[in-house]
Amino acid sequence: MTDKDRPPNFVLIMVDDLGIGDIGCYGNDTIRTPHIDRLASEGVRLTQHLAAAPLCTPSRAAFLTGRYALSGRVQVLLFLGGSGGLPPSETTFAKRLQQQGYTTGLVGKWHLGVSCESRGDHCHHPNHHGFSFFYGLPFTLFNDCVPGHVRALGLLDISAGLLLSLLLLLLCSSSVWLLPFQLLARWNCVLMRDGQVVEQPLRVETLSQRLLQEAQGFVHRNKDRPFLLFFSLAHIHTPLFTNPQFMGKSRHGLYGDNLEEVDWIVGQITETVDSLGLSNSTLMDAAGQKGGWNGIYKGGKAMGGWEGGIRVPGYSDGPADSPGPLDGHNLMPLLEGTAQRSGHEFMFHYCGVNLNAVRWHPPGSESIFKAHLFTPNFSPEGAVGCYRTGVCMCHGEHVTHHNPPLLYDLHHDPSESRPLTPELEPRYHEALREVGAAVRRHRDTLTGDRPWLQPCCGTFPLCGCKEQSAQPHM
Repeated sequence: MTDKDRPPNFVLIMVDDLGIGDIGCYGNDTIRTPHIDRLASEGVRLTQHLAAAPLCTPSRAAFLTGRYALSGRVQVLLFLGGSGGLPPSETTFAKRLQQQGYTTGLVGKWHLGVSCESRGDHCHHPNHHGFSFFYGLPFTLFNDCVPGHVRALGLLDISAGLLLSLLLLLLCSSSVWLLPFQLLARWNCVLMRDGQVVEQPLRVETLSQRLLQEAQGFVHRNKDRPFLLFFSLAHIHTPLFTNPQFMGKSRHGLYGDNLEEVDWIVGQITETVDSLGLSNSTLMDAAGQKGGWNGIYKGGKAMGGWEGGIRVPGYSDGPADSPGPLDGHNLMPLLEGTAQRSGHEFMFHYCGVNLNAVRWHPPGSESIFKAHLFTPNFSPEGAVGCYRTGVCMCHGEHVTHHNPPLLYDLHHDPSESRPLTPELEPRYHEALREVGAAVRRHRDTLTGDRPWLQPCCGTFPLCGCKEQSAQPHM
């Protein structure tokens, strides 16, 4: 097969909790991101790039499937042994590419569940969702994974079902004093290669280097055939990395150091693709996820439908054909420069299972109207968010409902600080009428935690192993 006939490769890089105000090409002039800026300058920089949710699990589910993700009230998977996750019936873009003969790999963070009924069924595992190769974190990076940074568990961090399950586990155990809370680092901080746990607890100090090596190894192994690499970084999610090569090098402390390391990692992947002569046949896409510094935009991670939690940086560079999406729309005309806006006229923003806000981009208009059906109640500190964890709940006394909805025009008021009124906005009633009709159409289309599901190497609950080699499989 000649290069001209060969289908394009895909390298998708996701950065967890990256803010739209963190990157040079989005206006930051105090953090150095030359490699990411280069991608943007040589390709397409997206200014209305939106995460489907301001939290890890639902936004990743939507990213992989092109469908709106309706997560539970806790909003995000908080325990690796939980039975929830991405349903086996869902079709991911990785499955679609596998069907077209692609070799597919995921390196890094998953956070969409592992098992359903037994520890080994792996019904939610990446290998069952279209990724023939997986190396990384089946869960996420929590403070539990770094000595001295253990989470203070509370009702916001753990579900009632999990508390009951752990209590029963304690009562049935002869080692009553071996509290499960003390084992969270061993249970949740896991490194897997495909379906096998290779390190437990994982070593954070070498994690970023090993993930990069595995991503580069995947590209090398598959340079002669079409491939998809989804490189899902553990950065910038806390706890932040302490890589001596980057510590103290930025002007913004440990967070800035981590972000400049992310830029270096992006540069390393780009260099690998270039060195193999694949740059002209590879779509490179880098995207952030709901966090960091969000500039003028209100809110942030886990704060409902405010712009700061869902408007994120995104770049694409290279040729591609797009598989048919579901709730999503084909963005290739936008990326190729043949269209000035996406096919989305309406988008729906959820807070947990509850429809939180709706945006309407009227055809032929610069206005982008956004209606908030309810808003999470911020703590007295305001910017901190809700509660001590910064996570906003989405129901009951934790929210304020608005009838009529709060309406903003993001084109003229991107910080969502001046609600529109009929006196100020001629299209006020039209906007609410259109949003109401869109919500009705959208709703017509909608159709417990178990510790024994915990991935484990060794004997549960005293799981433990160390990866023998940090070298990737070439």
